[in-house]
Amino acid sequence: MDSDRNIIIMVDDDVTNLTTARNNLAGKYDIFTAPSGEKLFFLLDKIKPDLILLDIEMPEMNGFQVMEKLKKNEKVAYIPVIFLTAKIDPETEIEGLNLGAVDYITKPFSRELIIKRIDLHILFEKQRKKLLQYSLSLETEIDKKTEMVLELQNAILRTVAELVECRDNVTGGHIERTQHYLYMLVDFLLEHGVYTEEISSWDINLLIMSSQLHDVGKISIKDYILMKPDKLNEEEIEEMKKHTLYGVELIKRIESNTRENNFLKYAEIFAGSHHEKWNGKGYPHGLKGEEIPLQGRLMAIVDVYDALTEERPYKKAFSHEDSIKIIKEERGAHFDPSVVDVFITHEKEFKNKDLAKMNIVSRGEMLRPTIKFVSGMVGNRSGKNHGHVEKIQDYLSVLINGMLYHESFVNEIKKWDIGHFLMSAQLHDVGEIAVADNILNKSNELTNDEYESMKTHADFGVKVIQRIKGIVNNNDLLQHAEALTGSHHERWDGTGYPHGLKGKEIPLQGRIMALVDVYNALTTDRPHRGRKTHKEAVEIIVNGSGSHFDPALVDVFIECESEFEILVNR
Repeated sequence: MDSDRNIIIMVDDDVTNLTTARNNLAGKYDIFTAPSGEKLFFLLDKIKPDLILLDIEMPEMNGFQVMEKLKKNEKVAYIPVIFLTAKIDPETEIEGLNLGAVDYITKPFSRELIIKRIDLHILFEKQRKKLLQYSLSLETEIDKKTEMVLELQNAILRTVAELVECRDNVTGGHIERTQHYLYMLVDFLLEHGVYTEEISSWDINLLIMSSQLHDVGKISIKDYILMKPDKLNEEEIEEMKKHTLYGVELIKRIESNTRENNFLKYAEIFAGSHHEKWNGKGYPHGLKGEEIPLQGRLMAIVDVYDALTEERPYKKAFSHEDSIKIIKEERGAHFDPSVVDVFITHEKEFKNKDLAKMNIVSRGEMLRPTIKFVSGMVGNRSGKNHGHVEKIQDYLSVLINGMLYHESFVNEIKKWDIGHFLMSAQLHDVGEIAVADNILNKSNELTNDEYESMKTHADFGVKVIQRIKGIVNNNDLLQHAEALTGSHHERWDGTGYPHGLKGKEIPLQGRIMALVDVYNALTTDRPHRGRKTHKEAVEIIVNGSGSHFDPALVDVFIECESEFEILVNR
């Protein structure tokens, strides 16, 4: 499930209609269901939908009565309502519109028709809200919230880039330094009127943020090459060169799964072109001169300058002066002559850099595509396809919807921002980035030692999340991530890991994820076994009640297991 999708509640006393609607609409929206008007108002205390689909003919409280009650409550009166009915006449239609309904749809309805109607009215509502925000002068508050999101996004990207850097045994700070050098170089080029027209078309802050991912393809390089303390042989060099292609492939794969991907466009260029050379002797494509994207030509200089001036396992650090001499010698061979000239003109500024003054927070894209990128990168490394995260979010949505009807859970869940919870859930396995690839991708059962190594991903994941939180001041958007990451392998009976927590010592987020993660694992093909059927998976989870899983959560799962079956077979 995509956590930035619109939320729809459908109200109908016919369970078949509710199941059919979820089956038809869950691929596009976050769909919650209520079998009566009373249950609808119970749900509205916990979540705020973008639109309500409301059946007219219902016992106890019909659709018109529900509508009247909705409009009397200022907290929910603004939510657009579409009436669903098997038959319609002018008098009934006028009555519903007078009560405040935005549309009628007759049953049975086609999927295409109802989606078009829903999208249309959600668009109208969004436009109305924008006008209201403008008239109430809310721009300042919106800017504050945007800055919070963007600060957090930059922190996540920085953390992921540093994790890749750690696998490479590169001296710490490479990402931060190259980012700073690039920012300086772009500024100096504009000052000298070099490539001004092209640079002026860029979103500079977005560009700088994306540069952190220039070496992301190294995540796919084998550990024995990436961590080799000596110089690589020819065969190893050729394999290492492929990190540029791996990076582009990884970014493209993730781009295809999100519409919010502008920052990834820059990242793709950086990843694929920063090892090309002006004379055509670089890699991966042997591009020459201005065939090489300007972003790649700039990154080539700052990347090499940082590599020269920092110590590596196989070499001592060069002095600034010797590094400048090498870059001069490569003018017109490795590097773009015009860019080298500007770099040399300002070489003292690069020598006397002050990273403490660097304050680059992108004003471009928002947080959700960043988290999707990170979770997608982790998934690709561990052999999980892109549907893994989306499926888990779908299952979480169904389970949480069921939990809202249970007193044992509702008091805690109503305190949550469910959108933030679902967003955070994408990072539950982020710690797998630290697990050796020979273990992560092993095609048969792990040995005891390998299993112990795999288990470390839970604690490492917590460290990743804490690292992100340490970079930013406001981390509300990831308030659930640490609990999800660190506790989803704990077990109700205390035999789980990493801390052997027992019963309600385990955070509710971890208990929820434990059940959903196991269900998804059971019903998905893995290298060492085939998938289980839905029925087999349900039986295993029921048998794990009170040992692996929270018994009360298993009860909720059983109540909505038919919806899990619909999703797993979709």
